[in-house]
Amino acid sequence: MSWFIGVDVGGTFTDFYAVDRDSAQVVVHKTPSTPHNPAEAILEGLDALSKANGIPAEAITRLAHGTTVATNALIQRKGAALALITTEGFRDLLEIGRQIRPKMYDLKADAPPPLVPRKHRYEVRERMMADGTPRIALEDDAIEAAIDQVEGSGAEAVAVCLLFAFLNPEHEQKIGKRLAERLPNVAVSLSSAVQPEFREYERFSTAALNAYLQPLIGRYMRHLGKELEERAPKARLGINQSSGGLMSVERAADFPVRTALSGPAAGAVGAAHVARLAGKPNVITLDMGGTSADVALIRDFEAEIGFGREVAGFPVRLPIVDVDTVGAGGGSIAWFDRDGLLKVGPASAGAVPGPACYRRGGTEATVSDANLVLGRLSGSLIGGAMTLDLDLARQAIQPIADTLGFSIEKTAEGILGIVTANMVRAIRTVSVERGHDPRHFTLMPFGGAGALHAGDVARALDMAEIVVPPAPGILCAQGLVVSDLKEDFVATARLPLAEASRADIDAAIAPMAEAARAWFETEEIAPSRRRLRLAIDLRYVGQNFELLVATDETDGSAPSLPDMEELKRRFFAAHEKTYGHYTADDPIETVNLRLTAIGEAERIPPPAVSGDGSKHPTPTAHRPVWFDGTEHDTPVYDRATLAPGQQFKGPAIVDQLDATTVVHPGDTVTVDAALNLIIEVSR
Repeated sequence: MSWFIGVDVGGTFTDFYAVDRDSAQVVVHKTPSTPHNPAEAILEGLDALSKANGIPAEAITRLAHGTTVATNALIQRKGAALALITTEGFRDLLEIGRQIRPKMYDLKADAPPPLVPRKHRYEVRERMMADGTPRIALEDDAIEAAIDQVEGSGAEAVAVCLLFAFLNPEHEQKIGKRLAERLPNVAVSLSSAVQPEFREYERFSTAALNAYLQPLIGRYMRHLGKELEERAPKARLGINQSSGGLMSVERAADFPVRTALSGPAAGAVGAAHVARLAGKPNVITLDMGGTSADVALIRDFEAEIGFGREVAGFPVRLPIVDVDTVGAGGGSIAWFDRDGLLKVGPASAGAVPGPACYRRGGTEATVSDANLVLGRLSGSLIGGAMTLDLDLARQAIQPIADTLGFSIEKTAEGILGIVTANMVRAIRTVSVERGHDPRHFTLMPFGGAGALHAGDVARALDMAEIVVPPAPGILCAQGLVVSDLKEDFVATARLPLAEASRADIDAAIAPMAEAARAWFETEEIAPSRRRLRLAIDLRYVGQNFELLVATDETDGSAPSLPDMEELKRRFFAAHEKTYGHYTADDPIETVNLRLTAIGEAERIPPPAVSGDGSKHPTPTAHRPVWFDGTEHDTPVYDRATLAPGQQFKGPAIVDQLDATTVVHPGDTVTVDAALNLIIEVSR
């Protein structure tokens, strides 16, 4: 046996997806999350999974982890005491930013206070010019004085952010080396190492965030790595990045900011994998958990990647799966705003105390309570491990129903309608607002609650098809199992896009290609599993922002720069798609060169399944379920008994360990060869 295990830590549950590489046997497990210490749920869940399925410790060869520790630390501002060393005259750059209001129409909304108080931002006299040549030398006395100030501040971590260090990191490296010598217990982040890229504010912010997270994530990674080594001594541990690829524990400890959106990225990777098995190249994902819903757009089996995001209000300049998040989950609380209107979320009951129906002390009405009242949820979750209380759910919704003058059932439908509208708005952000028509995409719901609401969301967007994966509540964990190893490199090179610049562009790519080759060797990636992706940020000369233009993928050898005319054609296509026009005669320039090194994961074939398409599945039970104000006697199917080729019509409920799928009246469900539920939405 050789088991690959993915572990995804969510706000409410920690999910496990395990597959045996040799037999393709799949087992799943869910356990309540432990927000006070996420490692606790991981270790206890791994023990329970192994014991229940007879998985020997030495048979676990790969363990991939998606973590929310970095995200939670940023949201709760529970990172390290931080100091900053920067170029003389630039100590206030992090606070000035881009002088953009957080909310355009809210004059009272403030940007979050900087992670580094002004008194702990220290300057050194030095200056690099815009071409990377030193204008003012960095003297040893200046370095020592700055380090004295850092030491006196009691900082646990320090970010070193110097002007134009992305072109010439010599001064930053000199400061970093001396910091390591004098203050070995203080974590150091150099902006030239975290993200050596054009635009100083975003670079400074990303480096400061990385330093802020280093002590916390470093301790977490070391503790988790040690515990997992005892439980699975032969397992190689990978940590998921926001870009949708795995990195080593050591790399995650050095660059924790790369894990800021680790969980949602794993979901997008898992969705792309399922989309390929289902033969659906264009998919919009709906990952709805207990606290939030994440939506992403997948085209041609690839999730969209962005390079500029905000996390907890702070800009992060790193490759990140383009996911939009809204506070809409099973634990989202229904409440009345000052205007007297009913709202749902973003506040959530979370895992503790959880929705009222969880019987853990929660008293406020949530989306899960509404689903239980309407019969869409059964009386238990996780295969009966968690019993739900209908009476408590009704008690929680009753005060809202009394205020509105509605029945409890009508109020529950209203709660679901509001949370659906919230998710539809998020989907429009990643589709309609970027030139994509959601009617041309398939909706793929996952997470514990995604399949509960997919029918309502699809109808609101006029989408014709829904694909529910075999294990929707565990898909993020499954995405970790099928994730590739990945490392991203970037170099800024502002050059005219012309044949005369080819030699200079090649010269800028060469160090990245060499670093990629070294990474392949360090990670022990076989030559047959090495791939390189080169992309270039292009813009018209004088334009403020650039567009990412991808080139053709190559094997692990040197990346290939395409013909300049072909690059221009691709830029024109990207510009027209983004802005609705392009100008063929205006000069174009390169800004950043991006190289992604990929170590392909071993492809595990799906388990062999067979079925009789002529047979209709037999319901295990019937129960009353509300749809559009009417109660329907609805058959309930056990997902584990469904076979390829079987078909049935709604209304129906499909129950399984990790999720519940709601099929609306008139919809048709077909089980495909990969055991996905293909739902044709009735018009």
